[in-house]
Amino acid sequence: MGNSNLTKKDVLKIAKEKDVKFIRLWFADITGQMKGFSITREELEGALEDGMGFDGSSIKGFARIDESDMIAMPDPTTFTILPYRPKEKAVAGMLCDILNPDRTPYQGDSRYTLKRILKKAEEKGYTFYVGPELEFFIFRDEKSTQILDEGGYFDITTLDAGNEVR
Repeated sequence: MGNSNLTKKDVLKIAKEKDVKFIRLWFADITGQMKGFSITREELEGALEDGMGFDGSSIKGFARIDESDMIAMPDPTTFTILPYRPKEKAVAGMLCDILNPDRTPYQGDSRYTLKRILKKAEEKGYTFYVGPELEFFIFRDEKSTQILDEGGYFDITTLDAGNEVR
């Protein structure tokens, strides 16, 4: 997702060139569920500079009603045009860091927690590597979700119909 070299200026330029109409601002709640809201391209510059305020009491595990003001600060390096949306009046997305009203990192923000832990690991000489594990199911046909076969993990030989794509 995104390009680690993108700056705020780059994001604004790309959003205009690609006719982006909306930008989805994403973050995770305390249970790891993705949350977010959309802004218009006209709001993007302000969001990149100052963040976007939102009601943290509406997000599970974030804040009580009397301390609910929070800020979603978009990370320009995560800017991406959503490929499954129409190219005309395109939609983009960005991950956000969550800040308290005084602009300090919110302790319950999983991105902040990860950055903090990675920094500690780096200080101790560790390097963190990660890679995706892609999994999928093959269905009998496009009309149902009935799985084509029942092959299990680590089976050496199977008689499943999908054996050749394992």
